[in-house]
Amino acid sequence: MKYLSIAVSLLLLSACSMPLLALAQQESAPDGPPARTVEGPPPGFGHGPGTPGLPPFLHGIDLSEAQQDKVFAATYAQAPLLREQEKIAFKAHAQLRALAGSSAYDDAKASALANTAAQAMAKISLQQARLEQQLLAVLTPEQRQQAQQWHDSRQVPRDPRRLP
Repeated sequence: MKYLSIAVSLLLLSACSMPLLALAQQESAPDGPPARTVEGPPPGFGHGPGTPGLPPFLHGIDLSEAQQDKVFAATYAQAPLLREQEKIAFKAHAQLRALAGSSAYDDAKASALANTAAQAMAKISLQQARLEQQLLAVLTPEQRQQAQQWHDSRQVPRDPRRLP
């Protein structure tokens, strides 16, 4: 059972760290786009069409200037926490890869590194959920309905033959 939990932790870690690896490769590529500056959108937002810096579910929703200011403040307030957790997850994953390839492999240390990375990714997910709730509270009921329609259009229908 212990090995199963370690295997599940490693699988979760590798799945969660893929975006971090892509980001690291993108920032280190000499001919790639320049690294994001302070003026750019915070991590996780601003990709694709729409207003830069807005979460995707707010694209296409007409926000008042006061709402834009609140969205900006909430979005940028979370950026330092997200960056710190991304660094923790990336460092733990790099150490885990190095440990896995070394002759001094220690299962307990590998498990601790996997847990550290997974906890950082969990904190990132939780912070993004909190931010979404903060942003939804800024919206009017009509705007919330538009955001809900966006979410509904993004949902993948479940296959009734598969277990939940």
